[in-house]
Amino acid sequence: MNKAGRKGWSSTWKFKMSVVLTGTIFMVYGVGLSASSAEPHIPSGQTPEQMLTELTSTQVPGSTSGKISPTPTDKSQRKRIAIIIDDAGNDMKGTSEILATPVKLTLAVMPFLPTTKKDAIAAHEKGMDVIVHMPMEPKKGRPEWLGPGAITSNLTDEEVRERVEKAIDEVPYAVGMNNHMGSKITSDKRIMSIVLDVCRERGLFFVDSRTNFRSVVGELAITKNMPPVGNDIFLDDHNSKQQIRKQMDLAAQRAFDKDVCVVIGHVGHTGLNTSAIVHESVSRLKDQIEFVGISDLVRDVWHWQAEPKLPTDNK
Repeated sequence: MNKAGRKGWSSTWKFKMSVVLTGTIFMVYGVGLSASSAEPHIPSGQTPEQMLTELTSTQVPGSTSGKISPTPTDKSQRKRIAIIIDDAGNDMKGTSEILATPVKLTLAVMPFLPTTKKDAIAAHEKGMDVIVHMPMEPKKGRPEWLGPGAITSNLTDEEVRERVEKAIDEVPYAVGMNNHMGSKITSDKRIMSIVLDVCRERGLFFVDSRTNFRSVVGELAITKNMPPVGNDIFLDDHNSKQQIRKQMDLAAQRAFDKDVCVVIGHVGHTGLNTSAIVHESVSRLKDQIEFVGISDLVRDVWHWQAEPKLPTDNK
């Protein structure tokens, strides 16, 4: 091949390689982020340290170096993350550390436990959102993992309504509710319709923790003129700081891509690692991302305002 031919071939080869590399980059980073689907961890010191995972999480490569896409300087355009911390109410590891977080978080408090009221009041006094962490039957798992007052599939309509009402009354300052475990119940239209009706009547929204990809919560919420709020990413299915940090980076990237992201972490088995990474991530991302309560997203994204028809005695 002559010199001119070699030069032309080289230019063509470089061009083709640049196209291939560009395509590869878009394939890797263009994939949507996926939430983990494990049943949340139970706040009990008795049984097991980790819940069964009903669905495997699908993840794409994410940054763990803290180098996140730039955010607009206009505060009105800032990206937002709502961090919900489940399993409060039983004096679990990491609770005091979470309550010391210097941004607005959401504490999901289980009813009928030793520190239910104490944790809810403390979160409210810190300016955080409080929601009821409603125990619901999973597809797999031991009954004792649920905690008291759980919604199970064998309950009558009246029994479901009564248990939801009592749980709301038990958690001071609750503005919403999410499911603890619940992969079986959140796919049951009969039961979830009653749960959502009670929440709406009492002025609460419902956050689907998404422990079951066949959940009917979102579609039911829409039919009832309620916000279809759902979890996007579980932070701590695996109890390691490296993995929790990776999940926080995925959450940050989702916030940049979608404007908002809802994430769920836990106190208890993973509590100390989760609280440490939440503090670290807040410090690292505070100039790029706004950390808000779940009620802020319900108001600003779904434009939903509570219109309670029944009195709320939990304040």
